[in-house]
Amino acid sequence: MTAAGSVLRTRRVTTTRAGGFSKAPYESFNLGDHVGDDPEAVRRNRLRLAESIGLPPERLIWMEQIHGRTVEIVDGPRTEPVPTTDAIVTTQPDLALVVLSADCVPILLSDDEAGVIAAVHAGRIGARIGIVPRVLDVMISLGAKPERIGAFLGPAASGRQYEVPAAMRADVERHLPGSATTTVRKTPGLDLRAGIRRQLEAAGVGAVAVDPRCTIEDKTLFSHRRGAPTGRIAGVIWMSSEGESA
Repeated sequence: MTAAGSVLRTRRVTTTRAGGFSKAPYESFNLGDHVGDDPEAVRRNRLRLAESIGLPPERLIWMEQIHGRTVEIVDGPRTEPVPTTDAIVTTQPDLALVVLSADCVPILLSDDEAGVIAAVHAGRIGARIGIVPRVLDVMISLGAKPERIGAFLGPAASGRQYEVPAAMRADVERHLPGSATTTVRKTPGLDLRAGIRRQLEAAGVGAVAVDPRCTIEDKTLFSHRRGAPTGRIAGVIWMSSEGESA
């Protein structure tokens, strides 16, 4: 709850390639400012995202993602992306946390009762070294409880398509059990979302939802593996303070 008479509603959005200003090969709703796209196009795309979710641009919190396991708590607007981090957490209403991806797993987490949300970038390296347990610890330190946390795993490279060397698959499986798979080409592969889902459930997370779309297969999404350079889609989570409580 926020001030008397208002209620917080957790909202989540996942973007696609459509509806923006970027030209090929970033067409058209690229939200990544680090992939070689025209900065003005990216700026306009980010403004359009802010407008579409009904928040001022400065209340969208971006990350300088590095495939690590650093988690940062944010308590207000930022004029620049949060540096060198792969997860951001807040208890503040009307502050939208943004994670960018183009094959990695975007994770949106919330404990609605505690009023704690997080956005997480979990690529192969970050998932392997424990970004997910780290962000859960931070959420719990702010009052969240695992059994109340809901998790959403957004579009990402699927185990059907994410081909890796056999040694890499074995290494990731040791650190993230449940992620090893075989691709449609009968080659070693990784299903990071399966491993992360198993990790979340083992930690006691109450509900885990998975977007079934594969970024490599689905051409309405960006995929670094399908064709680089390319753009980035966004997963966004925020607590909206609106309306009167019953």
